[in-house]
Amino acid sequence: MQYHTTHRQSLLKVVILWIAFTIVPLTISAQSFSLNHGEGEVTVTGTSTLHDWEEVAEQKSGSITVDNTGELPKITSLKFVVEAESLKSGKGAMDKNTYKALETKDHKQIVFEFKSMKSISPITATSNKYKVVATGNLTIAGSTNSIELPFNLNINGGKVLLEGKKALKMTDYNIDPPKALLGTITTGDEIEVHYNTVWK
Repeated sequence: MQYHTTHRQSLLKVVILWIAFTIVPLTISAQSFSLNHGEGEVTVTGTSTLHDWEEVAEQKSGSITVDNTGELPKITSLKFVVEAESLKSGKGAMDKNTYKALETKDHKQIVFEFKSMKSISPITATSNKYKVVATGNLTIAGSTNSIELPFNLNINGGKVLLEGKKALKMTDYNIDPPKALLGTITTGDEIEVHYNTVWK
């Protein structure tokens, strides 16, 4: 009886050790990073019948998880949030029209949520820089679309850099392009989001 008890205890120890040396390393191989609000920049650019324009996102947040143990890194999660009323152009009237178009009273945030990695390839053979295309859901003014988001990924020690740009149409998110001066100035439907972000 004592033999069987001891044998079962030995087997249990073997199982616990196996879990410790196989499953646990898998869970810690992926590293999480948070968006550093103070570094990097996110801007939105567009056109109008009067002049081109630019807005800067002054409040942004997010997190990314990267598994860098394989031949190529793998993004396992990514969420990026911009506070809609933090978009600033330096012109109060334009900002007011932007917030009205984005319905910011009801929809406070613009959110990208990662679904999968479509592709990743090294930019050079000797650096930690990669070209990535990720798929995910982008929500603007309460409307959500599935998009492909291209960016360059740079893994540098305890820091991750994401840089790229994405063209969008306002009407794809049920947004009427803002107008000014009784409709005499009209914003173009197409915009471009530029992101140069730092995650630590």
